[in-house]
Amino acid sequence: MMRKWIVALAMVMSCAPALAGGDAAAGKEKSTVCAACHGADGVSPVPNFPKLAGQHPDYIVRALKDYKSGDRKNPIMAGQVTNLSEQDMEDLAAYFSSQKGLYTKH
Repeated sequence: MMRKWIVALAMVMSCAPALAGGDAAAGKEKSTVCAACHGADGVSPVPNFPKLAGQHPDYIVRALKDYKSGDRKNPIMAGQVTNLSEQDMEDLAAYFSSQKGLYTKH
């Protein structure tokens, strides 16, 4: 019986990060500065800048964290992420991943 409770608790705890997530509406508001390079909806008008629309949210969050920590090198992005909180990153990821693009079929 105790084993079932441990397994159930482990399953709930493993879902916690997925449940936290971001707020796409808040991400849209925060994305205005991103639009200059990545387009208003995450579809970059320039081939030099990646398309964010439809990208996996965990990838976007990881990339933003890596730019902020310096693990990923890009002077433009390093300056853009300096003041982003983890919640900001989650919100941006929620917004851009909800847009029609790379992997979505809206």
